[in-house]
Amino acid sequence: MSFITRKTLRLLKIRNSTHSSCKLRQLSTQTKATLNEESDKSKQTHFGFKTVNEEEKWKKVHEVFETVAEKYDVMNDAMSLGIHRIWKDIFIQRLAPTHGTKLLDVAGGTGDISFRYIDYLKNLGQAPENKQSSVTVCDINQAMLDVGKVRAQRQGYTKELTGVDVQWLCSDAEKLSLPDESFTAYTIAFGIRNCTHIDKVLEEAYRVLSPGGRFMCLEFSQLPNSGMQWLYDQYSFQIIPVLGQLIAGQWKPYQYLVESIRQFPNQEKFKSMIEDAGFRQVTYENLTFGVVAIHSGFKI
Repeated sequence: MSFITRKTLRLLKIRNSTHSSCKLRQLSTQTKATLNEESDKSKQTHFGFKTVNEEEKWKKVHEVFETVAEKYDVMNDAMSLGIHRIWKDIFIQRLAPTHGTKLLDVAGGTGDISFRYIDYLKNLGQAPENKQSSVTVCDINQAMLDVGKVRAQRQGYTKELTGVDVQWLCSDAEKLSLPDESFTAYTIAFGIRNCTHIDKVLEEAYRVLSPGGRFMCLEFSQLPNSGMQWLYDQYSFQIIPVLGQLIAGQWKPYQYLVESIRQFPNQEKFKSMIEDAGFRQVTYENLTFGVVAIHSGFKI
């Protein structure tokens, strides 16, 4: 009888042990599933007002600019009533480059900022022989770079005609294929809001700048006056996509561009992000009541 009891107890222990193991495996599986689900969520971001996976955003943004490349400059004139030209002129004036500047112009595919940089240097007069200026036009979209190259040739922005060395580079702002501390100035105009990880873009900007180098960003921002913001929203959402359809034959890319502006951090938040990347003496200047802002910082 005692033998049966001992055997029964052993069987009960085995069963309980097996049951506990099954429970542990089940809990482990559930935990892994939860972690995977949270990991998937953490890899989501916004594309305009939509929530998408990070990889999907990269593809969608690439498609947007590939689609609008040919009409990009014409649409800029139409959307801003030509004011974007003044914003960019002021942007270069604030940069105030000197002969010998080595500029990296990121998201600069069509050359708007780079050409203004070359013009600014030209207006300074003859460069000293030991002061070779250069600009590397960097964009993740080859179609935009191709448009810029054609414009450069047509308008005479070549080293032979200007004395400024111009390079064209297809590269991702979040992981630039460039060496450390190789530029004295970094500009990005109307491009950083389209990047998935703004913090990584800023970290890369800091990495490629030499000590004393300057970071400058021109980007759409938020108006401090709520009434003016409302009027601006009406124009943005009701007019700009329509212009995109009429001029470029594209509605959705310009709907996205309007939405992406609303998702971008405000001036103070973006200033903090620039400081977090290591830049010092960080400032911003509102243009046209805050429709856009110029952000600036130095690598000390």
